[in-house]
Amino acid sequence: MDAVAGPPVIRLHPEDSVAIARRALPEGAPLAPGLATARRVPPGHKVALRPHAPGDAVRRYGQIIGFATEAIAPGEWVHTHNLSMGDFARDYAWGADARPTEYVAEPATFLGIRRADGRAATRNYIGIVTSVNCSAHVAELIAEAFRRNPLTGQDPLAEWPNVDGVVALTHKTGCGMTAGEPLTLLRRTLGGFARHVNFSHVIGIGLGCEVNQIGGLLQEQRLSGRLRSMDIQEMGGTRKTVEAGIAFVREVLDEANRVERVPVSASELTVALQCGGSDGYSGITANPALGAASDLVVRHGGAVILSETPETYGAEHLFTRRAVSREVGEKLVGLMKWWEAYCEREGAEMDANPSPGNKLGGLTTILEKSLGAMAKAGTTNLVDVLRYAEPATARGFLFMDTPGYDPVAATGQVAGGANLLCFTTGRGSVFGCKPTPSIKLATNTPMYERMKDDMDVNCGGILTGEETVAEAGERIFRLMLRVASGERTKSEGFDFGTAEFAPWVLGATM
Repeated sequence: MDAVAGPPVIRLHPEDSVAIARRALPEGAPLAPGLATARRVPPGHKVALRPHAPGDAVRRYGQIIGFATEAIAPGEWVHTHNLSMGDFARDYAWGADARPTEYVAEPATFLGIRRADGRAATRNYIGIVTSVNCSAHVAELIAEAFRRNPLTGQDPLAEWPNVDGVVALTHKTGCGMTAGEPLTLLRRTLGGFARHVNFSHVIGIGLGCEVNQIGGLLQEQRLSGRLRSMDIQEMGGTRKTVEAGIAFVREVLDEANRVERVPVSASELTVALQCGGSDGYSGITANPALGAASDLVVRHGGAVILSETPETYGAEHLFTRRAVSREVGEKLVGLMKWWEAYCEREGAEMDANPSPGNKLGGLTTILEKSLGAMAKAGTTNLVDVLRYAEPATARGFLFMDTPGYDPVAATGQVAGGANLLCFTTGRGSVFGCKPTPSIKLATNTPMYERMKDDMDVNCGGILTGEETVAEAGERIFRLMLRVASGERTKSEGFDFGTAEFAPWVLGATM
């Protein structure tokens, strides 16, 4: 990143035809010799560095982010009023930029919980998964019996300090659906949570007459012996099921509490990478800083999972160049074609993805958002492409197919086995995803100062020159190790992470 147009703006690449305003720029603000703003430019928004004729490509990050819809003079504000999407050729160049990863000789360690099957946990919860919305309230009543009262301070789990809590994961589907892909995807998601390393014990609660039968879930996901199942109808109703669920939790609390944290290699970290409420600074500060931390995770032998397929659209050719094989690259391109067909079928557009908040923060097209979002994955090779909620077994940089909606995307990543989550935001998203701890990274200092109770890391120093991307990445990596060792995040302090469980719903609701 270099401020070639002077302190007021940042030009990210020599080929860029726009720069990013560091702060609000009034009309007539000098940008460079002979160049000034033609009108007010909001902070984080784009200003033209050269003239554009209608149809000319506009570049940021050295890549096309859209095309001018009208003549744009140097110094003009560039946004939705004069920039839009357009088709252009992509060179997939399968694996052209793949390079051997430089692994560290001695990986860092964190204090993790070693499970009987050898896996390493970062938290220690008891989980309740539900087969259908009809069993949601019963699951919540069971979890409520073990929830700390913030007003009185009464804590039903005070005698079991090594148990982080009892989590009820409820959702709005499980019936009124057809068999096939929608049911398979739901069961893969529930199975991933039931097997999650951060759960010591799990209850599965169904109603009894739903499409997603608990018995079918157990069989398809091979959960026998892992999940204590209960059907409300067979148990004799709500009261008896709640009593049985509470009794089970009390029965296993002593066993769940008998854990200790031991040194574990950072190679056992699987980190979900998320962004939400992005702004024009996301691709300059927090996302590349998280990318630098992601490179460290991979170099120490761990795995990082990028997702949100619609937010990689238009930039996928940069990942295919880093794919370890053509097969891996073609899997990613195949996802993009599926999403194009999906949007056409649903009467939607891929460029509808940037939210009103994203656009207010300076992001104009999905191409621009994608190029900034992909920075979270760092620079290492793309080693695998996963379906939604598919187990992440490889080490290195992985891509998982998910929607761009944060709760749905994160739910898939955690179902895939992520034991840590990092979430960048420029507008100020609040989020958690139990049983996995969530670290929040702010893109700019004003928002961080305004929302200190929710943000764990301020990356705004990159914008002001107080810190480099590499320095911020190292700081984030060290925080990852501390959080994996048990240090609480801001979202955990507010008990976020239960309501955010949101499996991807496909198909018709019948």
